[in-house]
Amino acid sequence: MALKTNVYVDAFNLYYGCLRKTPYRWLNLAALCSKILPRNEIHRIRYFTALVTPRPSDPQQRNRQEVYIRALRTLPNLSVHTGRYLASKVRMKRADGFGMIEVLKSEEKGSDVNLASYLLIDAYRSDCDVAVIISNDSDLVFPIEHIKQQVGKVIGILNPRSRPSRELFPLANFYRQIRPSVLADSQFPDSLTDAQGEFHKPPSW
Repeated sequence: MALKTNVYVDAFNLYYGCLRKTPYRWLNLAALCSKILPRNEIHRIRYFTALVTPRPSDPQQRNRQEVYIRALRTLPNLSVHTGRYLASKVRMKRADGFGMIEVLKSEEKGSDVNLASYLLIDAYRSDCDVAVIISNDSDLVFPIEHIKQQVGKVIGILNPRSRPSRELFPLANFYRQIRPSVLADSQFPDSLTDAQGEFHKPPSW
C-alpha cells in the first residue's frame, strides 16, 4: 500500500532555488510531486508564500504571482497559506566603505513559521505517514527532527538548490534533487479554467 504523504512547499525557497530566471515558473506542483514520488499517495500539498510588493522595475510582479496562485488553486489537494511580505527603503553602508546608500530591502515574514506549525499539527493528528519538505532552509531543522524522532514520521527532502543544507540532509529518510528535466515535464497548460472562468499563463513568463 502506498504511504499517505503530505508535501510542504517553501515557495520562496523553491522559486529562488530552481525557478527564477527559468522557463519553468508555471509549475504544476501536483505533477511535480507525482513524478518525483511515484510510489507515494500524495494526500495533501501545502504551499507557503507571501504576496509580494512589486518593485518599480517590475510592476506586474504581483499580478503574475496572483495568476500563478489561481492556477495552483485548481489542484484539488493543494492549499495556499500566506504570510506577509515587507518592502522598505533602508540606508546601508557601501561595500567599499565610502558613505551610505539607500536600498530597497524585501523581507518575507511568516511562511517558515506557518510551514513548521502545519508540519507539527499534521504529524500529531496523524494526517500523513510521510512528510516531504520542499526547501533547503535550515531554520526547519527543529520541527523536522521533532516529528521524525518523537512522532515517528518518515521525512523526505526535495531540494530546490544545487547543494543540500548540511543541517537538513542528515535528517532525511530520503533525499531528492529537483532537476530541470522534471520541472520541464511538470508545467500547467497555458490555459486553465476555474469557477471564475478561463485564464492564461502570464505572457512575460
